[in-house]
Amino acid sequence: MATPKKVFIKTYGCQMNVYDSARMEDVLKPLGYEMTDGPDQANMVILNTCHIREKASEKVYSELGRLKNIKKVRDENNEMIIAVAGCVAQAEGEEISRRAPYVDMVFGPQSYHNLPEMIAKAHRAGDDKGRGILMTEFPAEDKFDHLPDPVKPEGYSAFLSIQEGCDKFCTYCVVPYTRGAEYSRPAAHVLKEARQLVAQGALEITLLGQNVNAYHGDDGQGGEWSLGRLIRELAEIDGLERIRYTTSYPAEVDDDLISAHAEVPQLMPYLHLPVQAGSNRVLAAMNRNHTREQYLEIIAKLKAARPDLALSSDFIVGFPGENDRDFEDTLDIIRQVGFIQAFSFVYSARPGTPAATMDLQVDKAVANERLQILQKLLGDIQTDFNQSCIGKEFPILLEREGRNPGQLVGRSPYMQPVHVDAPLDFVGQIHDLKIVSARPNSLGAQLVDGERKRA
Repeated sequence: MATPKKVFIKTYGCQMNVYDSARMEDVLKPLGYEMTDGPDQANMVILNTCHIREKASEKVYSELGRLKNIKKVRDENNEMIIAVAGCVAQAEGEEISRRAPYVDMVFGPQSYHNLPEMIAKAHRAGDDKGRGILMTEFPAEDKFDHLPDPVKPEGYSAFLSIQEGCDKFCTYCVVPYTRGAEYSRPAAHVLKEARQLVAQGALEITLLGQNVNAYHGDDGQGGEWSLGRLIRELAEIDGLERIRYTTSYPAEVDDDLISAHAEVPQLMPYLHLPVQAGSNRVLAAMNRNHTREQYLEIIAKLKAARPDLALSSDFIVGFPGENDRDFEDTLDIIRQVGFIQAFSFVYSARPGTPAATMDLQVDKAVANERLQILQKLLGDIQTDFNQSCIGKEFPILLEREGRNPGQLVGRSPYMQPVHVDAPLDFVGQIHDLKIVSARPNSLGAQLVDGERKRA
């Protein structure tokens, strides 16, 4: 029997990349690769990159420098393959090949189904200067048609990509250039993969997309399903206890999706709906296609449909031209909505995006000061929400052992980590827990009963 080859995949950025890395693993397993937890003994290392955060590219080059040294020390025959995947690869493929010629393969997020072909080429073209394989086109065929069935998820929650790409062209964002145009997977394909994941033990599925609520999947009969329709169909799968979706675009929230929040008990009462800013002037400069008033109207409709709904968001501070009044408008919308979680960042220019060349770039010191004020407000709201959970009972999906003996860790419907003393055989079940303590980022709980309950 041949000795298994080892692959290490380092994943940066969003949940879409987490999903893509898992599917790369699925593609590589039939080729004899096993996952390893570090690069030192790996036959292949893949950096699955993200282009959203500041200095993302430089972090990749820094990591590549470390990998080059590992390869040089232990791989005299140049049998170790170094690959760069994901959005940085898509945006800067030729530059990566120029700056790091020892990298063997560079491929974008639409091309990883071609890994077997690329690996075969790499082995045929082996030399000590790297193989120079570059695959960053947007292929005409659907990559999902070429992927194997998903391998059993590691836990009881699974990601399922249903939509990719973006047609919105927010002025700060590179996604339309790295992920391509919006594409929705056919409904039947999504349902098939969901059933497979549930059969393999998943109790919770998170539907993924760059603009997941822009989903318009072919129904196989000449029509299309919206996200709301898809959620209703997924809820009919026996054993699927929880449904989530991310990331949503405010202007794509329609009445059918809002109704699904009221009518589908498996759909969790937590929604990530990025607003980015609270100023209409800044929102227009960002090309967000909604106003603060429209966003607040959407939130009001969602909360009318599901009164216990809680929201999270993304915020960009210091966008070009943002003044003190604009920033106060952002703080105001945070107070009005009461976001229980959020990702917040100082604006950083992305080459090739319209915002990178806008006038009135905000001084970094001013932007950083605003970020601290914004994060303090968000942290206070999150702490208050967690404190408000004390005394309440929630169905908690218990996922793993905790650090302390006899302790399990799960997640609430609102994505909070929850710690509880409970029997080990409760892992992989949903139990009613009473919240008895709260920290800024987690909750403590006690068992209410031993009966499993549908979330």
